Amino acid sequence: MLEYISIIITAIFVNNIVFAQFLGICPFIGVSRKLSSAVGMGAAVTFVMLLATAITWALQDLVLNPFGLGFMQTIVFILVIAALVQMLEIILKKIAPVLYSALGVFLPLITTNCAVLGVAITVVQKGMNLGESIVYALATAVGFTMAIAIFAGIREQLAWTSVPKAMRGVPIAMICAGLLAMAFMGFSGIKIG
Repeated sequence: MLEYISIIITAIFVNNIVFAQFLGICPFIGVSRKLSSAVGMGAAVTFVMLLATAITWALQDLVLNPFGLGFMQTIVFILVIAALVQMLEIILKKIAPVLYSALGVFLPLITTNCAVLGVAITVVQKGMNLGESIVYALATAVGFTMAIAIFAGIREQLAWTSVPKAMRGVPIAMICAGLLAMAFMGFSGIKIG
C-alpha cells in the first residue's frame, strides 16, 4: 500500500509531468487561457493516459516482448494513443459539443502529447506491474490536470490585472509558469518509504 501512496505523491508533486519532466507543455500553454477548457483538457488527457497506459502495458507484456518486437514500441504506442483520441473525439462531439469546440485543435494534438506517450514508455522502462502502471498513469494525469488548472486560474486572474504592455500575454504567462515550476521544485526533496 505504501508503494502506491509513494507513486501517487511522487507523480503528482515531486516528479510532476509538466513542471519536473517538461512533458505536455503544448496543451499546458495552449489550453490554459480559461479554467473550464483547462479542466476539460485535463479530463481528456486523463482518460487517454489511463487507457493508453493500460493497453500499451498489456501490448508490451503480451505481444512486443514475447515476440522480440520491442523496437516497434514507439510506433505501436502512438497508434494506440491515436485510436483512443479518435474515440474520445467521437464521444465528446456527441456528449459535450461545447467542450469539444473549446478544446479545438488541441484535442487531436493529444495524439502527439508527449506526456501521454512519456507515461506509457516510463511504466515499461521502470518495469512496473499493471496495478502500479495504472496508479502511476492516474496520478500523473491528476498532476497534469492540477498543473494546467492552476496555471489557467492564474492566467484568468492576470487578465484582470494591470500588467505592463511589454509583459502582456506570453511573457507574463512564461514568468508565472516558471514560478509555478519553482514552487513544485520545493517537493523535490521529499522521500517516502
